[in-house]
Amino acid sequence: MAKEIKLSDIAERLNVSTVTVSKALSGQRGVSEQLREKITNLAEEMGYKKVQKAKNEKQNYTIGVIVAERYLKENQSFYWTIYQEISQRAITRKCFTMLEVISYEDEKSIECPKIITEEKVEGLIIMGAFKNEYAYMLMDTVTVPRINLDTTVAADMCDAVVSNNMLGGYQMTNYLLKMGHRKIGFVGTRLTTSSIDDRYLGYLKALMEHGIPWKEEWIIDDRDREYGRVDCDTKFQLPLGDMPTAFFCNCDLSASILIKKLADKGYSVPGDISVAGFDNYVIDQFGTVGITTYEINTKEMASRVVHIMLCKLENSRYTTGMFMLPGRFIERDSVRQVGMPVPFV
Repeated sequence: MAKEIKLSDIAERLNVSTVTVSKALSGQRGVSEQLREKITNLAEEMGYKKVQKAKNEKQNYTIGVIVAERYLKENQSFYWTIYQEISQRAITRKCFTMLEVISYEDEKSIECPKIITEEKVEGLIIMGAFKNEYAYMLMDTVTVPRINLDTTVAADMCDAVVSNNMLGGYQMTNYLLKMGHRKIGFVGTRLTTSSIDDRYLGYLKALMEHGIPWKEEWIIDDRDREYGRVDCDTKFQLPLGDMPTAFFCNCDLSASILIKKLADKGYSVPGDISVAGFDNYVIDQFGTVGITTYEINTKEMASRVVHIMLCKLENSRYTTGMFMLPGRFIERDSVRQVGMPVPFV
């Protein structure tokens, strides 16, 4: 009986990956026409017979996920949670995921992810923000289907699944206003990520709608702009003069650090100053105050991004643009009412 010819046999003869052979024989993008012709001719010459799948049987894919190293440092493991959700959702769709953490050095030198250069995946999820130069390199060089998750950088060139950050910032600031706060600060380094900027714009919109003034000295940086790493030592510099009665923080990690910084200065939360966060990712490292926050629906984000990716893998013309998911307000102990609440219509 003649030996059954496999994709790996063809790949070995041409010194290419099995994924490349599979793409060439199935008509997928990411293979030059010259190489596709060589693979097709060799497959025919070797007597390769394509295995026909049942009519309703879906192809198994390996989906790549990349994330910047800075998001996984110390206790900033919010993206680990999202990745686990993606992995679990992919398994239910008979697919697999492969995570690559992009180091500071590779991001700075604009090195393409290894899972792409080594052709290990058929699709790519870009999780979280990268430096603009790196993000646009991905748009220019990655030929497999790709989708942004929790970032809108290069949104004109890539589908995206994001939380409605501006709406969340707007709703959280409105809540602080309803609780009687008129002196409200913001914690987050602007122009670092699109998520922080959108939450900041929601904060400003709520204040402007109600004629509530804000001060530049009430806007507190929480991370460096170069790599976006939260910095407990050099950032979180509290105002020297007039203090806000409440702070809206761009994430729960920053909220928890701010609570500790305030305690070090003799302020209690929420007795003296109220603090609100974002994400509903509670860090246990600082304090015991339950943080009022705006929850990101990580399960739905993961489900949606896997669904869109599979649709793109099955149909190269499939696109959704930006898919924006609402979050959920969660009230805990870190905010108290002061004075008279601002009237809302």
